[in-house]
Amino acid sequence: MELTPAPFFDDVANEAFCGPPGGAAWWVETSDDLRIRVGLWPAATDTARGTVLLFPGRSEYVEKYGQTAAELAKRGFATLAIDWRGQGLADRLLDDPRIGHVVSFPDYQKDIAAMLRAARALDLPRPFNLLAHSMGGTIGLRAVMEGLAVQACAFTGPMWGIYMSPLLRPFGTALAYGGPALGFGERLPPNSSLDFYVLTQEFAGNVLTHDADMYVMIQDQLRAHMELGLGGPSLIWLRESLSECKTLAGRASPDIPCITFLGTDEAIVGKDAIRTRMQNWPRGTLDVVENAHHEVLIETPDIRAHVFDRLEALFSGKSEAGTETV
Repeated sequence: MELTPAPFFDDVANEAFCGPPGGAAWWVETSDDLRIRVGLWPAATDTARGTVLLFPGRSEYVEKYGQTAAELAKRGFATLAIDWRGQGLADRLLDDPRIGHVVSFPDYQKDIAAMLRAARALDLPRPFNLLAHSMGGTIGLRAVMEGLAVQACAFTGPMWGIYMSPLLRPFGTALAYGGPALGFGERLPPNSSLDFYVLTQEFAGNVLTHDADMYVMIQDQLRAHMELGLGGPSLIWLRESLSECKTLAGRASPDIPCITFLGTDEAIVGKDAIRTRMQNWPRGTLDVVENAHHEVLIETPDIRAHVFDRLEALFSGKSEAGTETV
C-alpha cells in the first residue's frame, strides 16, 4: 500500500503545544471511496514497546492528541490517530461542512480498516493497543467486539450512552427518529449549533476539562486551523448513535484487558451505561476519577499523571481488573 502525505499542522502539535517531535500524516482511502487522514507520532525510544491506535471523539482531529502522544512516546509507545469521516481533514459528508454526519454508524469500521492498512504499510511496532475517547469509544467497542487485533483497550468517557435529562429524553429520542423520517435528517437538533464549542464556551462552565491551559490549547489550535473544527451533529447522526449504543448494549464484552476512565463530573455521556458495561467486562477495570470532566486526557496535571500511569501499566500487560475511585 502506497501512502500519500497529508497536511500535518505541526505548528499546533509540536513541543510548544505539548506534542512530541516527528509527527506526520497521510491520506488513506476507505472501501467506500472516502478519503480520511491518519497521523503518526513515533515512540521516543529506539526500542518501542508497541503502538497505540487512538480513536478520537466526535468533532476532534489528529493534532488535538499531540499532548497524549507525547506522554505515550515518553513511555515507549508510538501513537497512530485518525480523522473519522465527516470531521478533521477527512472528507466531510454534507454540503455544510460544519455539521457532523454519518450515514450509518458501522461505516466508521471502514475507517478503522483503512487505518489498519496504513499501520501495516508504516510497519508500526507491535503489539497494538487501543485508546478510544467518547464517540471513538462507541466505534472502538464494536471493533473489539468484532475482533480488532489489539492486546488491550482503554476508554475515556466512552459514548456507550448519550446523556439526556429524564424530561428531555422522550423528546430527544422522538426527534432523532422522527426528524429523518420527515426529511430533516441533515439538520441540527434544536439544542445544537454550527459554532465550535470551545470557541463559544468560556473556560468557566465548560464540560470538558478543569485545566485552563489545556482548554486554551484547544482554542488556539482551532483558531489557527478553523478547517479542523466541527459544529453540532445532524439528526441522522443522533439517530445512528442512539441506535448503535442500543445495539452494542445487548452484546457481551470481549475477554480482553480493559480500563475505562469515568470522571465524576461527566456531563456528556451516560454514566449508567459505562458502569453497567464495566461491571460485566472480563478482565475489566472501571477507574472513577474524582473531580474530572469528560476529557481526562487533558485534565489537570495530577489526573493526567494518574491516567497515563494506568495506561502504561495496561499496555505493558500489568493491569488488574476491578472498580476503583481515585
